[in-house]
Amino acid sequence: MLFNMETLEAQNRYKILTATVTPRPIAWVTTMSEDGIVNAAPYSFFNALGNEPPTLAIGLLSAPGRFKDTAANILATGEFVVNLVSEANAAAMNITCIDAPPEVDELALAGLTAAPSDSIRPPRIKESPVSFECKVLSSLVTGPRQTAVIGRILRAHVDDAVILDKERCHIDTPALHLIGRMHGSGWYARCTDLFQLDRPTWAEWPRNGAPQADRTP
Repeated sequence: MLFNMETLEAQNRYKILTATVTPRPIAWVTTMSEDGIVNAAPYSFFNALGNEPPTLAIGLLSAPGRFKDTAANILATGEFVVNLVSEANAAAMNITCIDAPPEVDELALAGLTAAPSDSIRPPRIKESPVSFECKVLSSLVTGPRQTAVIGRILRAHVDDAVILDKERCHIDTPALHLIGRMHGSGWYARCTDLFQLDRPTWAEWPRNGAPQADRTP
């Protein structure tokens, strides 16, 4: 089936993207307005971009007629924190999805703790196992209701309990129990069913023909 993404209605384009680009990591973004009001909201159009410098990108979708608080705060202040979501925090994260007015602190509403950041004004979420303090490197309004933000990561906070080797920066990733966004309304995934593939090298590639892919599930 061919879908013309240039002519489909916006909601149908959204359905195709969210049903196929899965699982998506969740950026649980905390920001602070110029007046000092803290905002928290999750976004799943998100991923890391690179490490020199360390950067990440978030696609911020907005309400009709105005930017959502997250986008408005980021564009106004240039600062934000991306907190990652563990399964233990799923219910609290879901509460911060609420369409509350700008003056409402979603962290307080969800019973979460605002912890001070090291280099920027917006707080991080203490209950999150990983938090990235970011400054805006670039932003681009890509449509009337969406903005792409690239952030430079200044600090990374990682729960001591999952650090295997501090000097070598080895982290027990499965112990983070991170969740991802899936298709449809309210569907999420656990990162528990894993498999491993060794990356091939050209030096070891057979010269008498490519090996058959192992199709065993």
